[in-house]
Parts: sequence; structure tokens; C-alpha cells
Amino acid sequence: MKRKKITTLLFIFITQNLLFIACSTPASQDNLANTDVMTPSTTIEATATIEPTATPTPTPDLHEYDFTVTFAGDLSLADNGDVMPAYVERGEDIAKCIDPQLISIMQEADIMWINNEFTYSTTGQPLPDKAYTFRAHPSRVSILKELGVDIVGLANNHVYDYGKQAMLDTLDTLDEAGIPYVGAGRNLNEATTPYYMEEDGKTIAFVAASRAEKTKMTPQATEDNPGILRCYDNTLFLEEIKEARENADFVIALPHWGTEYSTTLEQVQIDTAKEYIDAGADAIIGTHTHCIQGFDFYNGKPIAYSLGNYWFNSKTLDSMLVTLHFYGDDNQQNLDVEIIPAIQTNYTTSLLTGEDASNYYKRLQDISFNAVIENGKAQEP
Repeated sequence: MKRKKITTLLFIFITQNLLFIACSTPASQDNLANTDVMTPSTTIEATATIEPTATPTPTPDLHEYDFTVTFAGDLSLADNGDVMPAYVERGEDIAKCIDPQLISIMQEADIMWINNEFTYSTTGQPLPDKAYTFRAHPSRVSILKELGVDIVGLANNHVYDYGKQAMLDTLDTLDEAGIPYVGAGRNLNEATTPYYMEEDGKTIAFVAASRAEKTKMTPQATEDNPGILRCYDNTLFLEEIKEARENADFVIALPHWGTEYSTTLEQVQIDTAKEYIDAGADAIIGTHTHCIQGFDFYNGKPIAYSLGNYWFNSKTLDSMLVTLHFYGDDNQQNLDVEIIPAIQTNYTTSLLTGEDASNYYKRLQDISFNAVIENGKAQEP
């Protein structure tokens, strides 16, 4: 603390029997100017040091943050799939395939994630004995840009449908488009590395793995070969979550799991979701089942077991966008889980209001555990 210095004038007047000593006080200059003194015959200048009164320590500024991360389920842009013929027929206008209201929400999210469940390539052959294989021309990656996608998940059972080179083409295509991915890579190190994004002064880590196949046809990456990260054995995935916890403010785990077209959870989903949260995940967003599954909370952390198809095939199915709204400051952190209901066919439509939305929320409540679906949000009871 700097010290205040007050200059004192000491006037000494010697008269026959009287000594006057006049000195300044720590008053204002106006008071000094009004002091009635005689002109001294001798002037002595002195400096006195006075300690200031204690001032309170200023309260440090709290860093406030407010951002959203939005998630969509299974997406297929495969030329040999169900939905792309409709895209071509509609003049290759994605707004004629996905409700513009939904696209607007995707574009406005601070971070937008989607499950990229196909391969980008013009090479390779379908994996032998695999019932469904999906391949898109690399130019289709531009659709992700139109949708406002910032990051994709590749830990799924279709990214390797056309073999090793086609998967490498997929990684190259996304790299060239500037769209990061998580859950797969050119080798095991890439496939097990969290992807970090910065938003409003906070670091968000994304980690992803798959246990979707009953017959395992999509390979796990090795030291020298591309593939995904599997989580039938959780060891590597839990290590990745712990690593992310050490380096991020928020960790989002993205498992690809469950039974297709079933709203009934596998016990392993319930058990491993708790393991992921215990390891450091702040939220779990699942995919794979093609239909939606319920919500849950564990230790105050949200679990969306499956978002269902977003725009994947021509079946009429419940779908959704889920937005995680992070806000607060250094003292208090808040997370709201917002649900945007939708219906997928070969056109994905929004159900933001009305009786259709009410019925949708009721269906979702019926399949949720330890969660209240109310006013477009999933909340802990």
C-alpha cells in the first residue's frame, strides 16, 4: 500500500515572552488556506508520515460463463441409404429434409455435436456378411456445415463399413472440412484422445466409445491401424475420461450402446453410466438404438441413454435434440438439460409446441428413470 505524505510547515515566532508554534493537520487544502497565521520570520519545512486507515481487500472478479452444447443422434448421409434419395429429389436442400426450426437451433448452439454414422469415401467394398453398410461421397460433408455441426462422433458401428481405406478417407474428409471428430482415429492413440473445445473461458472435453455390435465387425484401432475405441471392456475408456477430467472444466461422455429399436435399457448401460460419471463425466449422451431412450440422473449428473435417429432412415420415430446449457461463475455452476422434441421420417420435423409435444414428453417420461420431464427440460426429482 502506498503511504500518504503530508507536508507540515512549522512556524516559530519568538516574541518577548511567548512562543507560537503553528503546524498543519491532516486537513484539506481548503482548511489550510483558511488558517489565520502571521508571516513567519523563520520557516522550517518538515515531512510527517501517517499510515492510512485499513481498506477492505477488494473482492476478486468472478468469471461468469454461459454457453450451450447441443447434441443430435444418428445421422446418415449415405448415398445408398434411405434418406439421401429424398434429399436429391428435393433439390439437395437440407432445409427441405430437416425442419428449419431444428436447423436454426443447431446453428445457434455454441457447440453442435452429431453422431456421424457412415463413411465418406468412393473406395472400398462393403464388409462381408454385414447386413447394412453406408457410404457417402466426400462432398456430402458440406451438409454438416449447413447444419452448423462443430464436432462429430465416430465411435459407432458404421464408420468402418467399407474397410480400412474408406475409414481413412473419412478422417481425411473431416480434417479437410475442419470438422473435428472423437471416438476413432488412425491409430489407438488418436482413438483414445479426448477432444477439447474452449467456450466462454471454459474447456469442454468430448470422449466417445462404442459397444453397439453383438457381432463385432467394426475394429478397435491399434498402434498401426485405424479403428474406433470400443468399451465392451471399459478400461481404456475410463482412463480417457479420467484424463479428460484432469484437463477440462466439463467432460461429456458419448457411448454408442443399447438394443436397436428398444426403449428398454440394457443393464450394462445403467451400470457403466455410473462408472463413467464416477470417473469424471459431467454428462452422458448416448446413441445407437435408432429410437429414443429415457433420461436418468446419477450424483446430480444427467444421462440421456439414446437420442434416437436424427435423420437416418425413413422409419417414423421419435427423435430429439438435447441442449446442455452451462452457466454460472467460479462459485456456482449450473447445468440445464433442454429437450427439443422431433419426429424422424425421411423429413425430420420439430414438435416445439402443442398437443403433439405434450404427448411426446409423456412418452419420454414413461421411459425415464430418476428424472422429471417437464417444460421441455429433464430435471432431477
